[in-house]
Amino acid sequence: MGAVETMFFRKSPSAMRCLLPFATLLLLSAIAEGDANKPLALFTPQSGTSGGNPALKGNFSGPEMSGDAAIQGPPVAEEAKNRRKDNEGKEESPSGTSSIHSPKVTSHNVQRRVMASRTIPPLTRSQKIDLNNENTIATINHSSILIDHLQGLLHNSNSSDITLKVYTGNSDEVKVFHTHHLLLVLQSDVFEDLLLNQSVTTLVLHETAECAVLFEKLLRYFYCGEITILLSQVVPLHKLAAKYHVTALQHGIIEYMSQHLASAFPQGHVVSWYHYSARIGNEDLQERCKRFLAWNMSSVIHSQEWQTISDDLMVALLQRSDLVVENELEIYYAVEEWIKKNQPDVTVTETVLKSIRYAMISPQHLFHIQKQSPIMKEHYSSVHNLLFLTFQFHSTTPLVFAKYFDVNCSLFIPRNYLSSSWGSQWVINNPARDDRSTSFQTQLTPSNSDSSKRVTWNVLFSPRWLPVSFRPSYSSLGHGAVQAYSPEDGRPRIIINPATNSVSFAGVSFQKTVLVRVKQDGRSYVKHVYNFHQSTEETGDFLLQADLQKRSSEYLIDNSLHLHIIIKPIYQSLIKAIK
Repeated sequence: MGAVETMFFRKSPSAMRCLLPFATLLLLSAIAEGDANKPLALFTPQSGTSGGNPALKGNFSGPEMSGDAAIQGPPVAEEAKNRRKDNEGKEESPSGTSSIHSPKVTSHNVQRRVMASRTIPPLTRSQKIDLNNENTIATINHSSILIDHLQGLLHNSNSSDITLKVYTGNSDEVKVFHTHHLLLVLQSDVFEDLLLNQSVTTLVLHETAECAVLFEKLLRYFYCGEITILLSQVVPLHKLAAKYHVTALQHGIIEYMSQHLASAFPQGHVVSWYHYSARIGNEDLQERCKRFLAWNMSSVIHSQEWQTISDDLMVALLQRSDLVVENELEIYYAVEEWIKKNQPDVTVTETVLKSIRYAMISPQHLFHIQKQSPIMKEHYSSVHNLLFLTFQFHSTTPLVFAKYFDVNCSLFIPRNYLSSSWGSQWVINNPARDDRSTSFQTQLTPSNSDSSKRVTWNVLFSPRWLPVSFRPSYSSLGHGAVQAYSPEDGRPRIIINPATNSVSFAGVSFQKTVLVRVKQDGRSYVKHVYNFHQSTEETGDFLLQADLQKRSSEYLIDNSLHLHIIIKPIYQSLIKAIK
């Protein structure tokens, strides 16, 4: 799979307005000095600077010229002289309020302006004109040129005034960057503190190897507000942004991680991103990572990431009821392999084994586990009470069992099992075309006493069902009036009802779950999980953003909607029977 890349853009109008007057002078300086065909005056080196530029302090004035420097072309000098005459006596605005003085105009500066105007490509001088009924508004936007020149300054050591020396770890390897005081302090308050002393011209920084490699990317972001990264670079770049307090970049990287979990999973990054988010205390990213892992648990179990899961993450995942797996037995064997590989302490091992929902495993498989599993033999004393309760559950119906035992605990709550005993996959071709229906059977309950009992379910999918709030009100319409509505007002909906009489369910109620699968980077994964009792109308947001009318919708795989319907027996309603 190819490398996944993305770009961030920093948008700060107020910061750019502050930057523009100073950055423009720096740009013109760089442009003038870079023109080999029109040599200009050289900068006079001054104390406290690097590269001959004056330190940016107080009122900024044009650089002084050496005595032997010559200005090319009398017309330019004459033009400068005329401008000085025109500007005399114009220090105050007509209103009497104070104004910001422009930099001193010299023939050197004038020539730079002329040369700068000549370097602008013809196409970039175009202006955008918006017409209205009263005025013609013209917007001349050369921001892209400014950004290009700012980015070019990063490689122009002649105009720099701050040198950064970045050392890699404990080695002698060093990277040298010629930068500019103004841009460093504008983007980072850490650099602002380091550069409080205006006489500082060199900073020595120490970074880890993974961060040092990417330090130039951070500087490039300082200069143009844009960064291109790979999935493998996300964590070290966020470390750099956090270390130097580049808040906008921090937020951008976290948002990128949240939106690209599916792309990161095949490369083994989701678990490591969770562990990193836990270290930095980002609870939102932690929850998104856990949810992705839970909804795609069957794939995670068979990936290399499974063995890298920490003790805390393993316990947190096994406590969830929304794990999407083939069955509970798949979880047990995966946990057994994780314990063998990671050798957690006894407390963690017993906590993990107690999190298995043994009541969802058939007695035949439980006998096999007790006989063959070395992990179970070693820690049998910690879970034997759960196994004893499980065998009692399998010996009778849930209705009878609930009269003597509390069924309102996780042991008796099913997860999202993909097994045909608890649901069915449903691929709907051209889902926006018309209503569809299907039917399938599930086991009545996980209890072994109900293993021969089946329930038939009828399912109706409607791509343009009209919610109650959009339906015409009879009282608000005149006699015989019909309220028109467009198909866009409708929303997708699924209704699931049993084909048999509910009296035969013996007090057991059912929760319906619909998994929505999509494909990204050639891999299928679960994007949404919807839970309801009869209709997705109860959720209020079922496929609300799917836009099934478009063949390019991210919810469609080869123009088909991929769903998996799961029926989960629940027993909370039986608790009243024992009171």
